[in-house]
Amino acid sequence: MFAAITPLLFLGSVLGRIKFLAWCLLVPLWSTFVYSIDAFMLWGGGYFAQEGALDFSGGYVIHMSAGVSGFVAAWVLGPRLLRDRQHALPNTLVMAAVGAGILWLGWNGFNGGDPYYAGASMAAAVVNTNLATATGVIVWMILDAWLTKERKPTFLGGVNGMICGLVGITPCAGWVNAWGAFAVGAICSATVWVAWNYLSKVRPFSKVDDALGVVYTHGMAGFLGGMLLGIFGDPNMIQYGCGHLDSNGQVVATSSATFATATAHCAITSVNGLMYTGSAHQLWEQFRAAIFVIVWSALITFILMKLIGLVLRGARYKDDVLEVGDLAIHGEEAFPEETLAMRSDGAFAMAGLERGDSRESEPEPEPESAPTGGGS
Repeated sequence: MFAAITPLLFLGSVLGRIKFLAWCLLVPLWSTFVYSIDAFMLWGGGYFAQEGALDFSGGYVIHMSAGVSGFVAAWVLGPRLLRDRQHALPNTLVMAAVGAGILWLGWNGFNGGDPYYAGASMAAAVVNTNLATATGVIVWMILDAWLTKERKPTFLGGVNGMICGLVGITPCAGWVNAWGAFAVGAICSATVWVAWNYLSKVRPFSKVDDALGVVYTHGMAGFLGGMLLGIFGDPNMIQYGCGHLDSNGQVVATSSATFATATAHCAITSVNGLMYTGSAHQLWEQFRAAIFVIVWSALITFILMKLIGLVLRGARYKDDVLEVGDLAIHGEEAFPEETLAMRSDGAFAMAGLERGDSRESEPEPEPESAPTGGGS
């Protein structure tokens, strides 16, 4: 499921110019050579998993890899048409609100489902997800109201803050406490807000047309969430499944030493964050894993985009095709300005008309005027 979700995220970076066939080739290739490697290294017992790097629900494997890959793919493709860059607004805020609500709701399963069973770890992940997300929304809207030229909180800004909170808490959802969740939501939202408004004006970000800003809300927020796990990871927040249990099935005696000796077949699933233990070891392991995911995702995405471009003689539609849009590419459009029959040669032929002609009924003879009374 996560492998299917991830390419959809960085599709937002390349909207408005990537060839449909190029996308159909990129998804299976990227899933094989980027996603699978990142997932194995952190989730499948690979090197970084053995070294102690953690990613609760995909802040690195899903969001950061998508943000980096989307940015590189957008760079290779080049920008959208100028008109699309100047008028990059949602078709309707109502549908954006519906989508945002569904996304937030679904994220409870996204993070809460990772322990694979209902329990304390699942409950902590769900609660932390909502705390961090709500904090992200509020922080972004406050910054919009205080620090932008317009000094107005916006709905789209709130959605961006929501995504920052969701993405930021993803790598640490079950391993931080409530205060940690508040901190993650606030830090991720505020940092991405600054990047969105200021870093986007600096090279190389100003030269790459990342259509939906995926590198910010997913790439940067995912990186920050993973790093903040090394700071706010609470050793008392255990993703249990082994250890000493009381009569109610709750984990007790949860020190790392006790937990490690409970059974030889269990791995420690609590996190010794810098804030609680004074040790920067977890932070260092998170950083090493992040650098690998960034470099690997960027390098392989670049190679795949170049190869696809060679096979298809360009992975980007030409400007004259983009000027027409969906009608030129798919033969249909979401909001047609005229009906299909009006622009289809076949429809006119079936009606026995030349394109552009119309059948007009013969004019009826004017009725004779009634004679007027009187005479000379």
